Amino acid sequence: MAREMIRQGGRSARIQNEVQAAVRALLEEVGRTALTVPMIADRAGVTPSTIYRRWGDLNQLLADVAVEKLRPIADPEDTGSTAGDLEAYIVGYADEMSSKVGRAVLRDILAESDGEVAAVKCCRYTYDHLAVIAARATRRGEPPLDVPGIVDQVVAPIIYHVLFSDRDVNAGYCRELLARLPLNRGRAAA
Repeated sequence: MAREMIRQGGRSARIQNEVQAAVRALLEEVGRTALTVPMIADRAGVTPSTIYRRWGDLNQLLADVAVEKLRPIADPEDTGSTAGDLEAYIVGYADEMSSKVGRAVLRDILAESDGEVAAVKCCRYTYDHLAVIAARATRRGEPPLDVPGIVDQVVAPIIYHVLFSDRDVNAGYCRELLARLPLNRGRAAA
């Protein structure tokens, strides 16, 4: 289904902001299971057809709102070392994703029905944050980071355990995963 592209600024941006604000408020008030497109449209002051035209369906809209919750607002903390930067980022990431809100966001992103656009954006946010840490490592003269390897060896296990709730992804677990990386062994990654 071809969807209307949402322009930056102007009426389209106002509608997008109003609809997303309505979704966030209604999620707090009535919860995910009671949420409907007509309910959101009424709260946002738009017609249901506006929502269907722009987002396609409720799952797509919820995924879009979820992506906005995950959009980075700042670069990862600069602790002065690559190991410190990675630990601060990964521990914070695991804490955020394993929270009640984080789990709901992940469910909404995974329920998206339109080509996994939201999932790709969220993945990009993680890679971008890790790329910032990798660039710092290079500027500091520290060994380069293998960002895809960090995603495979650290981020992926965290998300798996968050999704299946089979293990606590606490700071200790995150540090165990990070300890497996070749950061201090002088191995350069491609």
